[in-house]
Amino acid sequence: MIKLETHAPHDVSWSELERLVADAEADRSLQQVLRQSRSDEELLLIARGLGYYVTSVDLRLAEEQDRRERRQQG
Repeated sequence: MIKLETHAPHDVSWSELERLVADAEADRSLQQVLRQSRSDEELLLIARGLGYYVTSVDLRLAEEQDRRERRQQG
């Protein structure tokens, strides 16, 4: 499971990103829908259409966090 750190200014939307990740990890059809996105903007539109309030800042922070973790592991 992907673990996301909490970021105070965006707690509400960050918790939505955490919910989206958890739901996608548990639901292959949701994974397939999300994989259809061709850009971050498209991913945000899909997520919002499915009822998740995720922001571009959340995606950027999650990507940065993922990069840091990968560097620490490798």
